[in-house]
Amino acid sequence: MTAATLAEVLEPAERGSYALAGLVVLGWEDAVAFVEAAEEAGCPVILQAGPGCRAHIPVPVIGKMMRHLADQASVPVVTHLDHGYTVEDCRSGIDHGFTSVMFDGSKLPISQNIELTAGLVEEAHAAGVSVEGEVGYVGYAEGAASAFTDPEEAARFDRESGADAIAISVGNVHLQTEKTDGIDFDALYAIEQATSKPLVLHGGSGIPPEIRRRLARETRVCKFNLGTELRQTFGASLRKTLDDDPNVFDRLTILQSTMPAMRAGVSEILETITKT
Repeated sequence: MTAATLAEVLEPAERGSYALAGLVVLGWEDAVAFVEAAEEAGCPVILQAGPGCRAHIPVPVIGKMMRHLADQASVPVVTHLDHGYTVEDCRSGIDHGFTSVMFDGSKLPISQNIELTAGLVEEAHAAGVSVEGEVGYVGYAEGAASAFTDPEEAARFDRESGADAIAISVGNVHLQTEKTDGIDFDALYAIEQATSKPLVLHGGSGIPPEIRRRLARETRVCKFNLGTELRQTFGASLRKTLDDDPNVFDRLTILQSTMPAMRAGVSEILETITKT
């Protein structure tokens, strides 16, 4: 199975009233575990390299690693550069094998956000790469506050940017370690009425499973970004390994011991948002 673009997997999800998981990758073991869980579930998966990952692993390396996994997988795998804060960030992803990039112009005036996104879309589509954009600002737990997406700005972005998907802010928050019932469905419905593209929710870890299921079934939200809860799963598994065997020291043994828990965590996520 060859690597897939974001557009190729989101369009069927929108038609079929299900959603896909954008999973934040920080290393080889978790990336492998994520693909294995998707293969077991028989559904596509989106492997994401965010700013933290890219600061740890150079883009040329993580891009090739993800593409290797995608090309070996039995299900479609999107390799996605998440939160590119500049067009150059995104161009680097395009140049190094990513099938999808996200330009985060959420802090820019809407006209500038549209202009930069549209220019990137032209380059990316010519290279066979999808583009996700963002309107509104998704804040951070114990950090910068959110700014809800304005439906009129979202409508303009939808018409003029050419982006394949739009990330929105409707109560979702990055780095949320506890589940909260914070999604404003009225705000989401207003955006749905004004737009036509697949919608994305960053900060998916803070959204309870039953709310994710409802969003996947009843709205045009087709992608949830998930990182924090999987890092929590990794940390808990790692601590258990070290507590169970204080003498273990081999890096490969320690990191591989986290993979079953990571697979199980992703399987639960996929069961919630992809199964009807």
